[in-house]
Amino acid sequence: MENRQNGRYLAVDIGGTAVKIGLVDQEGNFLHTAEYPVAFDDYETPILDTVIASCGIFMEEFDEDDVPLLAIGVSATGSINTVKGTVDGSAGQVKNWKGSRIKERMEERFPVPVYVLNDANAAALGEVWLGAAKGKRNVVAVTIGTGVGGGIIVNSQLLLGESGFAGEIGHITIRYGGRECPCGNTGCLEEYASMTALVRQVRQEIEAGRLEGIPAKEVNGRLIFQEIRNGNKEMERITDQWIDVVAAGITGFVHIFNPETVIIGGGVSSQQELFIDKVRQRAFARMHPEFAPNLEIVAAKLANNAGMAGAVYYCKQRLGEI
Repeated sequence: MENRQNGRYLAVDIGGTAVKIGLVDQEGNFLHTAEYPVAFDDYETPILDTVIASCGIFMEEFDEDDVPLLAIGVSATGSINTVKGTVDGSAGQVKNWKGSRIKERMEERFPVPVYVLNDANAAALGEVWLGAAKGKRNVVAVTIGTGVGGGIIVNSQLLLGESGFAGEIGHITIRYGGRECPCGNTGCLEEYASMTALVRQVRQEIEAGRLEGIPAKEVNGRLIFQEIRNGNKEMERITDQWIDVVAAGITGFVHIFNPETVIIGGGVSSQQELFIDKVRQRAFARMHPEFAPNLEIVAAKLANNAGMAGAVYYCKQRLGEI
């Protein structure tokens, strides 16, 4: 009989450029981790083929024969059909990724159950298990980066919807007839609240001559906040307008889901004073007062391990161990 109490999980986090793999124990401790590239030949080798091969290499190095592998949890980029464990959409951003049968292919290779989640949903679960929302039952997680992703936890369960696509908060329309989004819609939140949107706005201000002394091509999130710390008031004005949009979006999520905690992730979440504190203040100023008591708006804690942690936590839930 398997010694499930001492069993371990394989955590796999598939991104557009690399796959992160970890061996995780029952308490969420990462025993071993590694990272492997997935875009080394411009995706001519399908990502899933690379991921499976990388998992094999990882297990050969770190697996222990006397400790059972209980399940594999996969956090993956794209529109993930959690029921089937397939990639049903990728917004055309990653070649040879849409249509990948992650669950089926990985269960053929490894003789354990495989559970697959969208990366933003997995990150939300990870923060509930081990991170900024540990012990909370109702949580909204917002990830701000190239786009805007999210995950919704209701009564300790991930809100998945019919096929596992729920939580695409970046594609709520906030401006009818607004900017075109890569998803095919217009006016999506991520076209106004992502880091991509902020960088685009700053570059437009530079090209229009309203912001001087910075080459447009060098603009990124890190430079923007460094300029603000250096006293660049025009950069602060542009960024404050962007923060207003982020705060408005979070206020809307609070009114829909009435969470205990809103977690903000992505690289920008490290900017406590210049970003997190401002978002918190403006979101609370906008929301109906009855939603505010006991609500926390905080930065994510788990960084690069959030997706892997959440994938394992989902395995534990599905196996009835939580």
